[in-house]
Amino acid sequence: MKLVLLHDVDKLGKEGDVVDVSRGYANNFLLRRKLAVELTPENLNILKNKQQAAEEKAQRLLEEAQKIKEKIADQHFTLKIKTGSQGRLYGSVTTMDIAAVLEKAGHTVDKRNITLGEKIEKVGEYRVDIKLHPEVSTGIVLDVVSEEA
Repeated sequence: MKLVLLHDVDKLGKEGDVVDVSRGYANNFLLRRKLAVELTPENLNILKNKQQAAEEKAQRLLEEAQKIKEKIADQHFTLKIKTGSQGRLYGSVTTMDIAAVLEKAGHTVDKRNITLGEKIEKVGEYRVDIKLHPEVSTGIVLDVVSEEA
């Protein structure tokens, strides 16, 4: 029986794949759990429309990520933070702090997409990598300065 998968199914295929399975597996598992639908011209057209919309959305997200990359690539951002003697910070700079600095500058970046090369515990200049999209990443320079300066 030929089916179109609506969701990823382990050891069978990914969403949108056309698979040929036994009638029992189709009726008792895939169709009952709404993991697949029968291969008909209508279902195939619906699937193609969904795939096309998903591709357009992915392309739009990629273009947005590239625009953000052009704006922030290798820019310097300053983070003022309280420090003790000898330039040591009270605590350390986190990805959430960096996301807040970028937010103030008008760039929304999820803190989970920010990668610190090293732990930031002193005043200084640090390189920070940002993954904007699975295919687009960039880096910024973060200047950590004392709040009293």
